[in-house]
Amino acid sequence: MHLARFPRRRYTPAPTAIEKLAHLSAHLGGPEIWIKRDDQTGLTGGGNKTRKLEFLVAEALAQGADTLITQGAVQSNHCRLTLAAAVREGLKCRLVLEQRVAGSYRPDASGNNFLFDLLGVEAVTVVDAGTDMTAAMDKIADDLAAAGRRGYVIPGGGSNPLGALGYVACAEEILAQSFDMGLSLDHIVCASGSAGTHAGLLVGLLGCNAQLPLTGINVRRARLEQEGAVHALAERTAALLGLPSVPRETVTALDRWVGPGYSIPTEEMVEAVRLLARLEGVLLDPVYTGKAMAGLIGLAREGAFKPGERVLFVHTGGSPALYAYQDVLRSA
Repeated sequence: MHLARFPRRRYTPAPTAIEKLAHLSAHLGGPEIWIKRDDQTGLTGGGNKTRKLEFLVAEALAQGADTLITQGAVQSNHCRLTLAAAVREGLKCRLVLEQRVAGSYRPDASGNNFLFDLLGVEAVTVVDAGTDMTAAMDKIADDLAAAGRRGYVIPGGGSNPLGALGYVACAEEILAQSFDMGLSLDHIVCASGSAGTHAGLLVGLLGCNAQLPLTGINVRRARLEQEGAVHALAERTAALLGLPSVPRETVTALDRWVGPGYSIPTEEMVEAVRLLARLEGVLLDPVYTGKAMAGLIGLAREGAFKPGERVLFVHTGGSPALYAYQDVLRSA
């Protein structure tokens, strides 16, 4: 895979760490759990979207954009990081926020909502669930063009083939690090949401012939729908790289830990967030990594991983959203 032919900004100065979660591993009494610290990528607060934005913002700058436009949920980590990238590059940023849970947007909320204001977002448009988000962003781009400006539209989660290259690169990084560490991994687990991280990792692993199983834990959609979305994006990403077609059977996206819906707390999520904080001093988030880790813990308890197998959890960040969920996560 020849990623160097794609323009890229660099927001993270070095590979993110891979660390052993010794206390969690002992607590579960089964597989050996490791963590890829992509919560410690560059830009404000870190997270997986930073890797995608390295490629997307490079294209925006090449096109002469002066404004980044993107969308997400009301506590969107992707929107926070897109705004942070805009600040880093001296650009403006406009956000479209979707109330996926009715009445969930509050301009005075903590978490990422507070950071949107602190980082100086130019404008926020709030829409109801089901709104055509692409059309909403395109309208903002048209309005900017009418004013003599140039907007660059970034899809939700930065999840298009160009953005997914960030996690193709991450897969290569994981393989290189594990080789240097003498760490033979048996499985990788990640959150599966807008599909860019999951699809990028899958394409990267397949492109390197790693023969390393990857399991996504869904945070929003039912299994078949999510697996279809991941597969479609993986196919488009592989095509961008000139790689062979992605076998459908390599896509696994489990939905048993979604709960009532996107961003809605579950008991398993609360347990996972508290366990990682109290056993390892690692902060997860309530929307993505909390549910993904709940899935990994559930699979470990069910015996899906053999004793002693090494399972890598890709921590995709999001901890600023914790502060908007204090009422759920505080001890009773």
